[in-house]
Amino acid sequence: MQHIKSARRPFLAGLAALAVSGCGAQSFFKKIDTPPNLYRLTPKSTFGDDLKPVNWQLVVDIPVAPAGINTQRVALMRSPIQVEYYANSNWTDRAPLMFQGLIVESFENSQMITSVGRQSVGLRSDFVLLVDMREFQMEYFDGAVEPSAHVRVNCKLVEMPDRLIVANESFEAIEVSRSDTMLDIVDAMDLALGKVLKGIVRWTLTVGEAYRPQNQS
Repeated sequence: MQHIKSARRPFLAGLAALAVSGCGAQSFFKKIDTPPNLYRLTPKSTFGDDLKPVNWQLVVDIPVAPAGINTQRVALMRSPIQVEYYANSNWTDRAPLMFQGLIVESFENSQMITSVGRQSVGLRSDFVLLVDMREFQMEYFDGAVEPSAHVRVNCKLVEMPDRLIVANESFEAIEVSRSDTMLDIVDAMDLALGKVLKGIVRWTLTVGEAYRPQNQS
């Protein structure tokens, strides 16, 4: 019991020092308790008047991503070989999960497909869309003052139930931010992602429909 009392004295003394310091103690606890700012991106809703409806079903698998962008943190790169993160700024979900949801919402917004959902729901489908995220970060290359949003993905459309890869395509977009503020950075990422989402929806519906009539029994 004596040992326990003596061990507590330094701890209590430390708390007393923080209380006496006033502003220092307030600053200490504020750093611990302040949550990061959360940012979300938006699905695509316009795809052109030439897109035609299809009568098949699609599920979107959870995108795969390297560890550097498989996170809630907003990634930035000052060189092609180093990944950093903005302080106190997070996406509302891990980037692959957020991206999966935005792909599904974009297909729904097109109103051109019978059914679309996440792979994790366990839906039966005619096709599965596999997405590999290659780039999903802001870049300050070559001493740029304003960063560029860079989104690059590779997609595979897989026919079910044979799991045959029907088509493979890559999509990429780069948007320069208006400034180095977080709101403009997120806006640039939203614009870049929107271009990629539009490409994914249009490509998937087009190649899936081209494949189906030739292979239906």
